[in-house]
Amino acid sequence: MPESEGTGGVRYAGPVVDAHHHVWDLERNRHPWLLPGVLVPHRYGDYSAIKQSYLPADYRRDTVGLGVVASVYMEAEWDPTDPLGETEYVEGLAASTGVPGAMVAQVWLDAPDAVEVVAAQAAHPLVRSVRHKPGGPATVAQARVGGRTLMSDPAWRRGYTALAMHGLHFELQTPWWNLHEASDLAADVPETTIVVNHAGVLLDREPDTVAGWREAMAGLAAHANVVVKASGLCVAGTPWSTGLVREPLLTLVELFGADRVMFGSNFPVDGMFTDYAGLLHAYLESTETLTAGEQSAIFQGTADRIYAPERFDAA
Repeated sequence: MPESEGTGGVRYAGPVVDAHHHVWDLERNRHPWLLPGVLVPHRYGDYSAIKQSYLPADYRRDTVGLGVVASVYMEAEWDPTDPLGETEYVEGLAASTGVPGAMVAQVWLDAPDAVEVVAAQAAHPLVRSVRHKPGGPATVAQARVGGRTLMSDPAWRRGYTALAMHGLHFELQTPWWNLHEASDLAADVPETTIVVNHAGVLLDREPDTVAGWREAMAGLAAHANVVVKASGLCVAGTPWSTGLVREPLLTLVELFGADRVMFGSNFPVDGMFTDYAGLLHAYLESTETLTAGEQSAIFQGTADRIYAPERFDAA
């Protein structure tokens, strides 16, 4: 049997497309959650360490020699009164540095002008997708007593339906206990691709948590218009290791298939736990048991299909 069709055991050697990272200039632009003296609730706890500018040059420095050939910028909670300002800024960076090769834009889907903002974002060539975190229950208990997110709100859904008219995807970041609503959304609007961010936000590795997460992700996997990013797998207060990655990542492949799973670094946020080389190593080591084709899908093929990002020199 050719090695490319074998049963695994060989580590993937590239190329890599990073489907989820940020850049920000905190001296020039306004990100409310990154302002001095501000700390919003975050799954990683105190994130003060990332309150410094992180520009394409920093990203290129962190990825040099690692085979990263393209990347996708994720909206970074820029000033909510100026969503198009972020898009214009990022497109300027891409034109001058090659980073990123595609982007996810900000749209507040429940805003009165959401349909117009979706259209305006779609007019920018770099934009492939939009994100609006839907809020809702912050704990499993709140979800079990009927708490709902914006995914069930009629006004939000009106904005959401505009995505399909412009061929845009939707990036969903919400804890796994809210994913039953995402299953409903995927079924109700099958023409829009949902990209689940950060593997469904698996906050820890306690057995009950993992079991609940797996059940929620299995429900989503039943919908062909859902793909998932294997990203954001750090755990607050826990050292980074391959052990944090392997079980969740292989579970995603089992449920979705490798062609619906993609790697994302979540840098510089996950840089609070490890450098880029250490992060990527854990993902590569975790996938050694997969076939070469499956590895290629996770680290390149799925992101290429969803985002079609422009390449840059990986030297």
